[in-house]
Amino acid sequence: MRSQRDTRKRDVRPLAARPRTGLVLGLSVALIAGSAVAAQQTEPPPAEPLWEWDPDDPRIGLGAGIYDAEEAISNLDHLLRMPKPDAFLTSEAGGRGPTNSDLAFRDDLVFQGSYWGFQIFDASDPSSPEYLVGVVCPGGQGDLSVHGDLLFMSVEQTAGRLDCGTAGVQDTVSAERMRGVRIFDISDIRNPRQVKTVQTCRGSHTHTLVTDPRDDSHVYIYVSGTGRVRSPDELPGCSSAEPEEDDNTSLFRIEIIEVPVDRPEDAEIVNMPRIFADSETGEIAGLWTGGDHGDGTQQTRRTNQCHDITVRSDLGLAAGACSGNGILLDISDPENPVRIDQVIDPNFAYWHSATFNNDGTAIIFTDEWGGGGAPRCRGSDPETWGANAIFRIRDRKMELAGYYKLPVPQTEQENCVAHNGSLIPVPGRDIMVQAWYQGGVSIFDFTDPENPFEIAYFDRGPLDAVEMLSGGYWSTYWHNGAIYGAEMARGVDVFRLTPSEHLSQAEIDAALSVQTGDFNVQNQPEIRWPPSFALARSYLIQMQRDNGIPSELEERLVPLLDRAEVQAPGSERNATFDELDDVAEELEAAGRRAANAAGPGDARRLRLLAGAIRGLTRTLR
Repeated sequence: MRSQRDTRKRDVRPLAARPRTGLVLGLSVALIAGSAVAAQQTEPPPAEPLWEWDPDDPRIGLGAGIYDAEEAISNLDHLLRMPKPDAFLTSEAGGRGPTNSDLAFRDDLVFQGSYWGFQIFDASDPSSPEYLVGVVCPGGQGDLSVHGDLLFMSVEQTAGRLDCGTAGVQDTVSAERMRGVRIFDISDIRNPRQVKTVQTCRGSHTHTLVTDPRDDSHVYIYVSGTGRVRSPDELPGCSSAEPEEDDNTSLFRIEIIEVPVDRPEDAEIVNMPRIFADSETGEIAGLWTGGDHGDGTQQTRRTNQCHDITVRSDLGLAAGACSGNGILLDISDPENPVRIDQVIDPNFAYWHSATFNNDGTAIIFTDEWGGGGAPRCRGSDPETWGANAIFRIRDRKMELAGYYKLPVPQTEQENCVAHNGSLIPVPGRDIMVQAWYQGGVSIFDFTDPENPFEIAYFDRGPLDAVEMLSGGYWSTYWHNGAIYGAEMARGVDVFRLTPSEHLSQAEIDAALSVQTGDFNVQNQPEIRWPPSFALARSYLIQMQRDNGIPSELEERLVPLLDRAEVQAPGSERNATFDELDDVAEELEAAGRRAANAAGPGDARRLRLLAGAIRGLTRTLR
């Protein structure tokens, strides 16, 4: 590893919140300084920068390398990098092997998807994971979901085989081809066994595991296929015709697979809903038809498929990132989703993925401009292209609130655009960790959707100093206290949060208290925090930052929490709890006054803090 720049004390506030002194318009200084040299070159000059950044950001100018690139890190600890196992280091991509794709989790187990199959690690100790097994089963894209003893894997490429073989399929039409969803029995974790394949007409680029809160005997798989439609001679019923030519076209739909949990071999497609249909005419191609939105706007793909669907089964809602639109679905009946809203954005080229906040009051949609294989985070790229768009949800309708994009430019040698991420369970705040391919890892706060800001990051230099090689983070997800980054070329990185001016130790401790079993990021669970002193202090600290708590209540509360935490169980501690309950009642009243604009304070957090104190005293008495 070459030099690592530790920048934990650096200012990573959003530009709007920083002093303007020292900011430059990106490359403009370099352009002036290098004008004499540039005049002698035949190459065209760099494009003019379109946005501002901090010229001292340590992510700028990192040295290149596959395993020895320079690194920059802020407010994170980099625990280790887990290299790809030997079976996944084929001659492809100059010996780096097939691309690592998405991640899934079950308790202490980490499942790494790949275009070549999948790998399983035991991360009981995230700083020293154990490689358990690798299953070679090519077919791309290799996205994974886990439910108990079942693992589901997406297969889209025409080379995918029913028998998981590596020879591919040469014939145009073949009974050996597999495109759809594989189901593995992982009850013996070191010996996964394929028990079912479900074929689909466009394969499975991604899929989403959907649970029904009323019925745990079945799960559903929403299949998002984006590949070419296969021949009906290979899979009867498939049609690549346009809707006006064939109303049974395989375009403009998703597939829904029902899986009996105890009989996965009986899994089958039970619905192919037309979720893009015009709600009035019934025309199945009812959403964005493709093209630009006027001068200076993006060329947006037409909506004939979803790239990714994220569900909140507890809310009966799903957010679909569907090529030309972002859509909101009612999934209260998981087998029959119904579209209830849709949005377009002239800044988006390709709606790629979605993430709800924990309250279900906001959605982040990502734009994969350039398809993930192009440099789209340069200073000459617009801030709102290849970025996140943040929408509020009000009365089950979406309203655009703001954008977030990596706040530092990347080079021509780095594929970079918004990609997959997850929430970090910090109570009282909306915080997301996100992959940006070779743009690295960015952690940002979007509690105020109009003003998101970065609070931590990790980045490496490009894979190569001259040539753009595909790599970087496919996804970065929080799971049970650690952040796992699926690096397409290099393996899996593991990180931990560190306290900073943006994130207190109490907030990190409260996040660490959240433990999940099965975790598939596209099936977001509601985050619930167990009662703890860290939970109460998190809400208190957040209000102290923003003057959100009346000073007289703060002065009473702080010593009571300190005293209760060190007291032994017994009558004295119970007396302190009685005083805390009295403060909780006053916090609740202050929250009501603040909500009615009759008093100062942060109404929402005052109520949350009151609830946290009551939960704490009730649990520990």
